[in-house]
Amino acid sequence: MESWVAPSVPQLPGRGYPLRLWDTAAGGPAVLDDDRPLTMYVCGITPYDATHLGHAATYLTFDLVQRVARDAGRDVRYVQNVTDVDDPLFERAARDGVDWQELGAEQTDLFRSDMVALRVLPPEHYVGAIEAMPLIVDAITRLADTGAAYRLDGDVYFDAAATGWLGAVSHLSRDEMLEVAAERGGDPQRPGKRDPLDPLLWLAQRPAEPGWPSPFGPGRPGWHIECTAIAQHYLGPVLDVQGGGADLAFPHHEMGALHGAALTGEWPFARCFAHAAMVRLDGEKMSKSLGNLVFVSKLVAGGTDPAAIRLVLLDQPYRLDWEYTDAHLRRAEERLACWRAGVARPAGPDGATLLDVVRARLADDLDAPGALAAIDAWAATEGGDTAAPTLTRDLVDALLGVAL
Repeated sequence: MESWVAPSVPQLPGRGYPLRLWDTAAGGPAVLDDDRPLTMYVCGITPYDATHLGHAATYLTFDLVQRVARDAGRDVRYVQNVTDVDDPLFERAARDGVDWQELGAEQTDLFRSDMVALRVLPPEHYVGAIEAMPLIVDAITRLADTGAAYRLDGDVYFDAAATGWLGAVSHLSRDEMLEVAAERGGDPQRPGKRDPLDPLLWLAQRPAEPGWPSPFGPGRPGWHIECTAIAQHYLGPVLDVQGGGADLAFPHHEMGALHGAALTGEWPFARCFAHAAMVRLDGEKMSKSLGNLVFVSKLVAGGTDPAAIRLVLLDQPYRLDWEYTDAHLRRAEERLACWRAGVARPAGPDGATLLDVVRARLADDLDAPGALAAIDAWAATEGGDTAAPTLTRDLVDALLGVAL
């Protein structure tokens, strides 16, 4: 599957700071300081209705991770998937009377165009579940060979107790896990499982649904093993960053990490499990299932500058839930106009100092609001540094992805 076209990124003088990024599993910051390439896997969309501001906030979070790591001198190997075969896609296609594959391709194209508009750096590998089916089947086969998988009425399940690490990512209690699993695609109520928390690895083909060949019979994969198989194939047994929205910490990232440990015998699956908070609208999490969505494409089609949308999202601490209102967009548009006026001046305050401040703020657990405040202060102050407007324009572009 093709990724999207990368935006140009200006080269900045000097080098940024190593990134401190909050690790959900550790309950504290992980310092991503190494000379080797940073490996990052971020869970992608299920393409049945893309891209709302909640999606965009997540992908901008990990776009910042890329930008800060590259500015600190590290190469980045970034992989993202597309779950292009799943129940929500089938249900939306049936509702609208369209082919599910055509719907998936259409929504994936829309997501790509939204990422281009928002100037998000693309992944090195952008991989659909369908094209990764051989990798996924191989991973399930290896789990079965080790005894970590078992059959139930034609389906295949993972034994969540196989590694001893259950709970090490989310730190939820068992009762909390059971409740959340039922809400987020699990089936803890299904009889016959070794443990109600055991996740599905392979769903035997149902009537009127697609299926792919496997040693377990025709069918399709569970969600968690899809991401684990893709991530480990392209990035190795242990990742630096496993990223996604906060609603993925359990069960998705928890179970994916257990799959990875059972496949390789190595723990942790990722050195940092990083999660972006939820965006709310009218008091509820912005989600496809609720239908309370603000779409990037519709804002852009209505004349909103994508740079302003990006500023809306960057002005929120990435680990705190927040509620979107139209006032956020008005403020972002005013800020964008102020910044553009600032870099259009013949001179401004010291640009090197601003660069250092912005680098420091972003390296400190992606404090984008702090970086934005520093640029606000710069734009509102007179100065005599004739190189500052150009340097500011470049640093805002390179580090924040905002084209002035």
